[in-house]
Amino acid sequence: MATRVFVAALWMLVVTAVAQAADVSGTWAVTITTASSTISGKASLKQAGDRVTGQIGPSADPTIPIEGGLSGTKLTLKTNPQRGRTAAFESCELTVGDDKMVGTIEGGDVGSGRIEFVRMKP
Repeated sequence: MATRVFVAALWMLVVTAVAQAADVSGTWAVTITTASSTISGKASLKQAGDRVTGQIGPSADPTIPIEGGLSGTKLTLKTNPQRGRTAAFESCELTVGDDKMVGTIEGGDVGSGRIEFVRMKP
């Protein structure tokens, strides 16, 4: 019984350490895939605790502000386009990895689809 409790406690520490280690700050190459098209772009993210802010958009266009939250390995982002502008998506849910985040998008110009962020090397 004591061994099981020790193993469970150790596992909780490992999981917590991994979850706290996630840092999504940096520059990311972004690919959005829908049933009818693929869109490439770029994102710049800053993380302070579990709050994430930044910019996203096609490389050649002005960017759109994004903000959201990180909980463990799940990142939720929402776009905040300025008046008169639209965004490819309204929100996305991502699973965070070391140099890659993958998830789904909803709303915006393209409706629904898959989104992938790949960390760009400096």
